[in-house]
Amino acid sequence: MGGIVLVWATSLGLCLAPPAEASLARFEYEQTEMAIPVKLVVYATDEGTANGAAEAVFHRIRQLNGILSDYDPESELRRLCDTSGEGKAVPVSEDLWRVLIQSQAIAERSQGAFDPTIGPVIRVWRLARAFQKMPPTELLERTRSLVDYRLMRLDPQARTVELTKRGMRLDLGGIAKGYAIQEALTVLRTRGIDRAMIQAGGDIGLGAPPPERAGWTIGIAPRQPQGPPSFLLCLAHTFVASSGDMWQYVVLNGKRYSHIVDPRTGLGLTDQSQVTVVGPDGMIADALATAVSVLGPEKGLPFVDETPGMAAYFVRSVDGKPQASQSARWRDLVRVDPHDGKARTSPCPPADRR
Repeated sequence: MGGIVLVWATSLGLCLAPPAEASLARFEYEQTEMAIPVKLVVYATDEGTANGAAEAVFHRIRQLNGILSDYDPESELRRLCDTSGEGKAVPVSEDLWRVLIQSQAIAERSQGAFDPTIGPVIRVWRLARAFQKMPPTELLERTRSLVDYRLMRLDPQARTVELTKRGMRLDLGGIAKGYAIQEALTVLRTRGIDRAMIQAGGDIGLGAPPPERAGWTIGIAPRQPQGPPSFLLCLAHTFVASSGDMWQYVVLNGKRYSHIVDPRTGLGLTDQSQVTVVGPDGMIADALATAVSVLGPEKGLPFVDETPGMAAYFVRSVDGKPQASQSARWRDLVRVDPHDGKARTSPCPPADRR
């Protein structure tokens, strides 16, 4: 559910560190996977090693898309949805199981602010954006009755899933990219490549930093589309996920609705927000970004604080002006001063500082 451009600015000469591994060369790749541009940067000893690793990464992402896609009628996820309401406990692959287990756990913790069963309502809002027309109330109510993570029964011993109500549809758009990026870094490590970065939409996975760098320089939360980032972070061995309606929204009857839908109401969000989450698990970071968007900063940031290792930054438009707030761990992240080009650890400025 991306919506924030996270600028990876490794060419700026920031995050400097002592020289190391000078024999490594930088290789960049970009392909369209999961219907979005996927960018990959690796540091390897030679072109053949880098090309082989990149090919393996993109193959793994395509494999996961064939499992987790809500759009592909032949995906494993869609085939599972076709059994809804039939009383069948369906065996699923390890990949789909891992994503569904995490999805349900976050749905329970967020009390439904994140919900993998939101598929029927998402489909309605896709049509609303396509036809620029507000969905009928009756249709929203009918599809909303199919949304409840508790209607998805998971059996850990048999690794089976049952969708207990006919018409249920799963949508993993708020977690699947995080998992794919996490798996991509795993593929690279099996090929001996640890210095790497992969970006898919608003989600980024970071391995070890480039040679002679303390980290990857990542721009966070631009205040407007195509604008410069609000500030820079120096990060490594972590994941960054974003969620927001800076680009994806629709104006209906004079009201702006985000592509992010509150599973509890069936309505697109209207508060014009951007959320960035940083942490050690790509799946959790991705899902938290969506959940925090729905919960808002008052409830969402404490939710992040309760999640080990996770930090979040929330920007919301109030009367046309940005209001920023952050979770407790956000202050511990390493920021980059763009003026002197050095990484430094310091608290973030006060949330209301412009």
